[in-house]
Amino acid sequence: QVQLAESGGGLVEPGGSLRLSCSVSGTRVSTNVLAWYRQVPGKERELVAASVGGGITRYLESVKGRFIISTGKARDRVYLQMNSLKPEDTAVYYCYSGFSTSGGHWGQGTQVTVSP
Repeated sequence: QVQLAESGGGLVEPGGSLRLSCSVSGTRVSTNVLAWYRQVPGKERELVAASVGGGITRYLESVKGRFIISTGKARDRVYLQMNSLKPEDTAVYYCYSGFSTSGGHWGQGTQVTVSP
């Protein structure tokens, strides 16, 4: 059974920072891609940041220079450091693990709210 457990969401003022964490466990779970997605009501889930085994990272254009994705050495944890947060970053953030960016496993989601 694959389990992804997120933590670290919350309420922060614009310009503030948050760090999301996700632990990945289970048998036969692929961690080739570890990623963070986000979703707001009425919109599709979007890829925020991804780490691919081998050291490749990919970011949503609007978060480049502000967010940093990193992983534990064993790729059993993935983190998202979010700096200079903006109200438009408000969303439910989901941790993802899979062989590619689709068809993998999801966490339960953690709410991030950026508001004065």
